[in-house]
Amino acid sequence: MAPGHLSVREMREDEKPLVLEMLKAGVKDTENRVALHALTRPPALLLLAAASSGLRFVLASFALALLLPVFLAVAAMKLGLRARWGSLPPPGGLGGPWVAVRSSGDVCGVLALAPGSNAGDGARVTRLSVSRWHRRRGVGRRLLAFAESRARAWAGGMGEPRARLVVPVAVAAWGVAGMLEGCGYQAEGSWGCMGYTLVREFSKDL
Repeated sequence: MAPGHLSVREMREDEKPLVLEMLKAGVKDTENRVALHALTRPPALLLLAAASSGLRFVLASFALALLLPVFLAVAAMKLGLRARWGSLPPPGGLGGPWVAVRSSGDVCGVLALAPGSNAGDGARVTRLSVSRWHRRRGVGRRLLAFAESRARAWAGGMGEPRARLVVPVAVAAWGVAGMLEGCGYQAEGSWGCMGYTLVREFSKDL
């Protein structure tokens, strides 16, 4: 599907259930890999081992004492990711949420933007997800190009000294990171837990 067959417009209220399902599916695609990455770091392994050792004095089953901390940690991480990225943020100063729509009328991607926390931070992508049936067809790049144009217009209207766009990417989403690097973005920061990166932030001056 050529990018020219796509248009981007604001989401209609009747499209909200479909868009929410798309966001949840996008989170589900990466949450297991993010959980595996986080829980196989040495500090996490030590904490899990300590929790298992403590539970062995309470539970009669060695296997249950071993698996229960892992299950609870994975569940907590999945719930956290879904709460952070699996819902739609309210419309902000940059408008939206926005959807990518094929010429047939099918919604195939979603984008949400927000201003940065401080003056000069530029704009941030808070949601970017493409339907699994439309990936590798230029939808992500089309949404990214639209986000850049919105960030430029917003920066000009606000009198910002520069136009800039920041895109957070889960550590397991190698395809998204590669797309951003191919579009001129550079990794500039990250956040995670226990000193290990779970989300990287890519930015570009526009």
